[in-house]
Amino acid sequence: MRNGILRLVTGTALAVALSATSASAQKKYDTGASDTEIKVGQTVPFSGPASAYATIGKAQAAYIKMINDQGGVNGRKINLIQYDDAYSPPKAVEQVRKLVESDEVLLTFQIIGTPSNAAVQKYLNGKKVPQLFAATGASKFTDPKNFPWTLGFNPNYFSEGRIYGQYILKEYPNAKIGVLYQNDDLGKDYLNGIKAGLGDKAAKMIVAEASYEVSDPTIDSQILKIKDAGADLFFSASTPKQAAQAIKKIAELGWKPVHILDINATSVGAVMKPAGLEASKGVISVSYGKDPLDPTWKDDPGMKRYFDMMAKYYPDGDKDSSFNGYGYSTAQLLVHVLKQCGDDLTRENVLKQATNLKNVELDLALPGIKGNTTPNDYRVNKQLQMMKFNGERWELFGPILEDAGPTG
Repeated sequence: MRNGILRLVTGTALAVALSATSASAQKKYDTGASDTEIKVGQTVPFSGPASAYATIGKAQAAYIKMINDQGGVNGRKINLIQYDDAYSPPKAVEQVRKLVESDEVLLTFQIIGTPSNAAVQKYLNGKKVPQLFAATGASKFTDPKNFPWTLGFNPNYFSEGRIYGQYILKEYPNAKIGVLYQNDDLGKDYLNGIKAGLGDKAAKMIVAEASYEVSDPTIDSQILKIKDAGADLFFSASTPKQAAQAIKKIAELGWKPVHILDINATSVGAVMKPAGLEASKGVISVSYGKDPLDPTWKDDPGMKRYFDMMAKYYPDGDKDSSFNGYGYSTAQLLVHVLKQCGDDLTRENVLKQATNLKNVELDLALPGIKGNTTPNDYRVNKQLQMMKFNGERWELFGPILEDAGPTG
């Protein structure tokens, strides 16, 4: 009898083992994936008005080279195909079509910038190609109902703007606010967000609004308009070039408003240094990542891994740049999703894994900040902490602020 039971148990174990083997043998692939390779495509402004972001793409390529050298993801190498879109929407459309139709990528990853992502969103959703972790926080990139194939990575601009509005009400209730904003979804989301944060006081507190085009050579006239309106608090909803110009011009005028800057333009190397470190002193913003310049993290294991990657795979890059830290973090999240996909490398499964993130802690996320998504809430980063520039680096202050939702 015992032998019979033993045979039965052994037979059952064998059947389980065989079914597991046959299950693991059932690999599923869409265009762009195979036993050896996963093709991923992106466009980056390697040239043009937002070329300060080029280093993000270089850091991402470096991270992926490191992963490939370690054996890749589940035995497959990631083939990251990058094209320059010069931060130009028509160019982005042309290059993304090439990635999908000619290079036949499985997914797009971290297309950089609001204008470029906006230009290709309908096309990628129509083709059911994941637009994964788009490098923008505009609200339309976390809209599962209308664009189920698009996930933004950056904190939602509207929510971030609302946090600034609430901060101003608490700390500067009598402020006269002047807003400089980029004339696109990025700038408008911030403008609407700060108004939502200020609530019924917005109309009274905002004394000037001035927009600029990305292609404008300077923003001097906008700064003068805001100053002349009597603003004593300046909110800059801008990208690096214009953010640096604003800091510099404000210093040249000897004007000393409270200066709040959006998260996209907080790079010390690309914004504060060109504008002048002394001139940048006191600027306020938010963060969700560890700053490589902050000595708080010098013995942090995640920061050490980042520095090691930079030293070996991107030695020409500025290891102290928050843009490179961002590139590292986003590439780490991509690898996390691809690992979760296992041998089911279909576009549908990539989307499923990306929209079911559970408490993902990236190496460079601030302690307590975790990445979570659901099929109804595509926002990866919903937590932020305030920070102030001290003339050398950013210093965090206050609690971690949790954002309630995309629009309220």
